[in-house]
Amino acid sequence: MNYLLYIAAALAEIAGCFSVWAWWRLEKSPLWLAPGLVSLILFAWLLALVDTAAAGRAYAAYGGIYICASLAWLWLVEGVRPDRWDLAGAALCIAGASIILLVPRGA
Repeated sequence: MNYLLYIAAALAEIAGCFSVWAWWRLEKSPLWLAPGLVSLILFAWLLALVDTAAAGRAYAAYGGIYICASLAWLWLVEGVRPDRWDLAGAALCIAGASIILLVPRGA
């Protein structure tokens, strides 16, 4: 379930940030900022739903998922295919996020 929350949060964060990018860098209408703000609020809410006792741990694991989602956005929305180094880095990030999320905790 955590992975699904992370993926949904990443898509919401990327969409929200892209709305600012579109307005600022692509000279789109300021109206792009309204759905972007809603998307960023959704991102924060989704990330808060992750089942973990420590917010920092949730954010750390999220970072790996965010990187992979960003590369998917790069390819699917921006039309730039990730290269082998992008994919190798993403695999490393998923491994790190999985360790943070899945290892047994406690003494």
